[in-house]
Amino acid sequence: MVDINKIYEARERIKGVVVDTPFSFAPYLSEIAGCQVYLKKENLQVTGAFKIRGAYNKIASLTNEQRACGVIAASAGNHAQGVAMSASKFEIKAIIVMPESTPLTKINGVKYFGAEVILHGTNYDEAYAFARLYGEKNALTFVHPFEDAAVIAGQGTIALDILDKCDTLDAVIIPAGGGGLISGMALALKAINPNIEVIGVSAKGAPALKNSYDLKKVVDSINVRTIADGIAVRDTSAITLEYILKNVDKFISVDDEEIASAILFLLEKQKLVVEGAGAVGVAALLHHKLEHLKGKKVAVVLSGGNMDVTLLSVIIEKGLLKSGRKMNITVTLIDKPGSLMRFTEILKDLNANIVHISYDRTSISLDYGDANVTVHMETKGDEHQQEIRRVLKNEGYLRD
Repeated sequence: MVDINKIYEARERIKGVVVDTPFSFAPYLSEIAGCQVYLKKENLQVTGAFKIRGAYNKIASLTNEQRACGVIAASAGNHAQGVAMSASKFEIKAIIVMPESTPLTKINGVKYFGAEVILHGTNYDEAYAFARLYGEKNALTFVHPFEDAAVIAGQGTIALDILDKCDTLDAVIIPAGGGGLISGMALALKAINPNIEVIGVSAKGAPALKNSYDLKKVVDSINVRTIADGIAVRDTSAITLEYILKNVDKFISVDDEEIASAILFLLEKQKLVVEGAGAVGVAALLHHKLEHLKGKKVAVVLSGGNMDVTLLSVIIEKGLLKSGRKMNITVTLIDKPGSLMRFTEILKDLNANIVHISYDRTSISLDYGDANVTVHMETKGDEHQQEIRRVLKNEGYLRD
């Protein structure tokens, strides 16, 4: 079992390797949430996520004989890089088993630290099972992403860093998937100040841990689907659940739309790239799911920033559409010289900036002599878009 002394020991082990990431007041978010919000920016950690803390503490805790044999882990994300970097610091062999569908950027991120990558299975569970067997056959120590006392203690060091900066907090909001991070942090927070409220936040698309918390017993999921891949854990760990039930005061979830809006908010207002798992706490505040915190001093852990750039571009595009800063419309014109020019002149006069336009005269839904024009444009909010629709309707381009 982990206790506060093991978390203090972990902090000594990881010192000089793990970054004491910034802990900063967030004024705009505080105004929206109605409380004093401070962000613990683990997205700025050396590997882009908090996982290096637990991985390094685990490997540093091994005997010389164990380290000489090497370590193995199964991961397609932040844990993989944490183990790989930690192993490189000790100059020992590390093997990371990743699903065959893992993007090349993640594979290269692990190889950068000198680890060997084995691609196996169609999902994490198959990669995990293979890694366990491979490790046993080759005398490699398995480094579990959350179901391990040394890993939990390492993750708990974030709580010590936070309390060093601010010991008058009323609440700490922590992302939760497998439960290693919240187990370690909650234990440390409650040991130092039992009055601090510890709040876990999961993704609705990965409900196992929240359901287990609510029912106070292990409940696994059948399917997991969320953009917060760092907390997309299918099965609940009995080990971490025990810590969570003992030390976590409240557990809520947020959906993908709320997570996406939080990612965009952090990018725009805080100038931070934060992955889905790291943004769930901010999502909970932005969407007023923790109204009881109004007027209180609150810390939020941004657990990681290793965001898939393809997904980020989709989130940005959808966010611009939802906030009225982009608008897509399709109109039908008479297919003759000057029709398109007249239409774009109207948009120019309305100060709508066209960024993409397509012209289709072959669709089978069109009458002969007509053409569909689809325009993507930059706009200045909902009022501006309403004005554009009103003018286009008056000019006969749009119907009710």
